[in-house]
Amino acid sequence: MANVVIAGTQWGDEGKGKIVDLLTQYAHCIVRFQGGNNAGHTLVVDGRQFIFHLIPSGILYENKKCLIGNGVVLDPGVLLGEMKELAENGLKVSPDKLMISENTHLIMPYHNRLDLASEALKKTGKKIGTTGRGIGPCYADKIIRKGIKIGELLDKDLFKEKLLENIDEKNYILTKQLESDPVSFDEIYEQYRKYAEDLAPYIGNVSVELDNARKSGKNILFEGAQGTQLDIDHGTYPFVTSSNTVAGNACAGAGFGPSHIDAVIGILKAYTTRVGEGPFPTELFDATGDAIQKKGNEFGATTGRKRRCGWLDGVIAGDAVRLNGITGLAITKLDILSGQPTLKIATEYEEGGERLACMPGNIRRVERLKPVYEELPGWDEEIGDVRNFDDLPAKTQDYVKRIEEITETPISIISVGPDREKTLLLKNPFEE
Repeated sequence: MANVVIAGTQWGDEGKGKIVDLLTQYAHCIVRFQGGNNAGHTLVVDGRQFIFHLIPSGILYENKKCLIGNGVVLDPGVLLGEMKELAENGLKVSPDKLMISENTHLIMPYHNRLDLASEALKKTGKKIGTTGRGIGPCYADKIIRKGIKIGELLDKDLFKEKLLENIDEKNYILTKQLESDPVSFDEIYEQYRKYAEDLAPYIGNVSVELDNARKSGKNILFEGAQGTQLDIDHGTYPFVTSSNTVAGNACAGAGFGPSHIDAVIGILKAYTTRVGEGPFPTELFDATGDAIQKKGNEFGATTGRKRRCGWLDGVIAGDAVRLNGITGLAITKLDILSGQPTLKIATEYEEGGERLACMPGNIRRVERLKPVYEELPGWDEEIGDVRNFDDLPAKTQDYVKRIEEITETPISIISVGPDREKTLLLKNPFEE
């Protein structure tokens, strides 16, 4: 029995979905513990591509229990859309396969409107780069105790009371402060009452379900969204998401005791990408960056926005190891670097004549950082068909070993292509 957390080590988009999908075969329960539909997991199975924004990646397996924890903010329309798409592909999502925590907060239409209207009023250079999915306003309502939980949908009178209070307040903000149109109580009420009918069989106590699974010796896999540098507390604030993305939140976001976590796998893309606004010390603005972006098909799974690309940042990788308590790393998209004559890894930053070994908290300092690079020789060979570490080109092995040395963390998994089978599982966290 083992309980394993998957955490992104960069700015998200590291390929967590594929690694979760790989490890799901060894797990009984797969839990999403934070974020909303502002992130996407792309999976390729038998040549078919699936993109999930809310449903845990393990839904593609038979006889697995997927759970959405209380740390998630949930847009019921998006969730039902994903369930419908799966059903159309012959993968019906029954209550036996999916449970939603009764304490999961709901994204309401006014959250989306507030998100978009607020961002639109910001001046150029001050924009956060939000996806406009209502994530931030929903988390804000949760923190100031005005949110609506999915379990409250099942209490018609309580839901109506809370919705009326919110509509009055949000319409004032939308019309008086953000120069936008109001939202309709009647439309939202009827829409969400229908959602309540559709989702009622899926709502339950995820914390109890997980504790029972643990006591019965089942393996549990926890997955989050985004990456460490987008964490609300530890990332490049304010260019971050609205929740804690680090592994420690797996416990708070699912109702699971921290003493029961056995391993944390950090997902590290072989280079670095970022979507949206915010500082990015190793970003490339040349033909090399364009080549990596094109070969890696680097577009956001949620927004379709082109991802900014850069060399591997060993500083934020080290930060991620410390902040998440990472016990093993999964290197993704290593195959994309084939053909690059020289590779670079940032091992430090320089700012104002000072060398830094970690990301500073002051955003102005972060914007001034210059990476200090270490260069390594690249390799020409394509590695997509390699299945054993010893069969990788010597220079590829050297690159992987150098990542281990810089992060002081063993490599557990190496991905050399998008499909499930294009993976080297060096150490299985469920079998330690």
